[in-house]
Amino acid sequence: MPEFLQFAFSGLTVGAVYALVALGFTPIYNASDVINFAQGEFVMLGGMTTVFLGLAGVPLPLAACLAVVVTVAVGLALHRFAIEPARGASAVALIMITIGASIFLRGAAQVVFDKRFHSLPPWIGGDAIRVGGATILPQSLVVLGGAVVIVVLLWAFIERTLIGKAMVATAANELAARLVGIDTRRIVGLSFAISAAIGAVAGILISPITLTSYDVGTLLALKGFAAAMLGGIGSAVGAVVGGLLLGLLEAFAAGYVSSQYKDAVAFLVILIVLLAIPRGLFGRASVERV
Repeated sequence: MPEFLQFAFSGLTVGAVYALVALGFTPIYNASDVINFAQGEFVMLGGMTTVFLGLAGVPLPLAACLAVVVTVAVGLALHRFAIEPARGASAVALIMITIGASIFLRGAAQVVFDKRFHSLPPWIGGDAIRVGGATILPQSLVVLGGAVVIVVLLWAFIERTLIGKAMVATAANELAARLVGIDTRRIVGLSFAISAAIGAVAGILISPITLTSYDVGTLLALKGFAAAMLGGIGSAVGAVVGGLLLGLLEAFAAGYVSSQYKDAVAFLVILIVLLAIPRGLFGRASVERV
């Protein structure tokens, strides 16, 4: 029993990380149907910027806030100089643009920062919490709590604000949204800013657990995308559930089968979702008026 609990706690810890990354895909997809594969680099920038500002003597809380601002600026630049000029291009072309942006940001981070792994101190200290013979780190609960807070804020933003409703309208029909006076260009730009902010917060929260370096974004983006697909791409709740499920699947696969197959679980999940449940667990069926 302690072994099972330890695998479960490890899975929830990793799953909370994937959930935070998966949440970053949600605003951009909901506003423009674009899957941003540079989301992992937003996570990397949040963690690495905080680390290096901290090393420069900036207090960590202020460094974290500045890291979010820097990452949001990068997200807005990605929209302005890469996505906006390709407006009207096919989905495949836009995906290729985000992959190219991911490669560019990774190379730039290698030059600006360094190639070493770095860590941040836990935001909540203390010893590991023991439950039934197994242990879980307090920082894991911080990551999970951060995911829940982001879900609530996203729900409130989309359901309770005019800008959120404009974002939904833009995703449903961009031409109709423009006809009723919505500035769809600014709405899509805002979605990139929100996704960048979520990515930066994710990087700041998970760095004490997973470490961070210039190249961590690629694998995190793939795992986050798998989690978002499993939960239902575009669903904030689905992103959290999908991330936790993916983390649990990886932990039990590593514990009871072999750790060599741990990273293959995400790709297996993507294949199963595409073949069996294309909309994911919480994805909404598309409705088209004719």
